[in-house]
Amino acid sequence: MDRQTRDIVVVAASEGGVQALQRLVSQLPADLAATLFVVVHIGANRPSLLPHLLSRAGPMPAHHPVHGQPIERSRIYVAPPDLHMRLQPGIIHLDHGPKVRHTRPAADPLFESAAETYGSRTVGVVLTGGDFDATTGARAIKAHGGLMIVQQPHEAEAPSMPLSSLRDDHPDYVLYIDEMPSLIVDLVKGT
Repeated sequence: MDRQTRDIVVVAASEGGVQALQRLVSQLPADLAATLFVVVHIGANRPSLLPHLLSRAGPMPAHHPVHGQPIERSRIYVAPPDLHMRLQPGIIHLDHGPKVRHTRPAADPLFESAAETYGSRTVGVVLTGGDFDATTGARAIKAHGGLMIVQQPHEAEAPSMPLSSLRDDHPDYVLYIDEMPSLIVDLVKGT
């Protein structure tokens, strides 16, 4: 049984990801003793309604962070359009760095920075999406003692991201979305 408390949850999604994220956060408690960081590929010229949609879907508040914002528990931070979101000790770093796999924001910068900064406290979640963003970041999370959860590919609207993680990263869990919230709660509690 894993008794390690994990309080940093990084989530990547792309095609079909809004609905998947809404299902995930709808089942998480308002007082979750962890913070969720979400990256969904959104173009630079499109406004993002994702924080509003996630706040409506579940009890945890979601919003776009600002550069240098302190990390608070029981919150969902969504990467703003055209900015990578990275984690540093206690704060969120946003930057307009080079695109990763033709996209910004991308999951790999978030996952890699979470792994390097928070190590075994990190849980990575790969949901539906095309391409293979998050694969390098998932590898980093595993290398630093964190855990990886991957959506069952046959449930995913676009299975490329989950399949890439399955092939490359040997995730700890391969689950349906509706099975993830209770596992995340258990991992946060260290049970």
